Amino acid sequence: MRFVLYTRRVGHLCAEAEDLLACAGRTCELVDVDAVAAAAARYGMRVPVLEAGGRVLMEGRFDAALLARVLSE
Repeated sequence: MRFVLYTRRVGHLCAEAEDLLACAGRTCELVDVDAVAAAAARYGMRVPVLEAGGRVLMEGRFDAALLARVLSE
């Protein structure tokens, strides 16, 4: 499954989400919402947002336990 993480270069929540995904052994495409107009229009200030198959899996503050559960589905 292909994961996409919508993020911003500045922001501790985005950095935490990237770290949690790396710790979970998941690679994902990173999309900077400030660099992609369509992503900015879709997510605005809601980042970080983890998406797979066009479906939002998580957004905002990522929790390690919840992320593990989401990734195992």
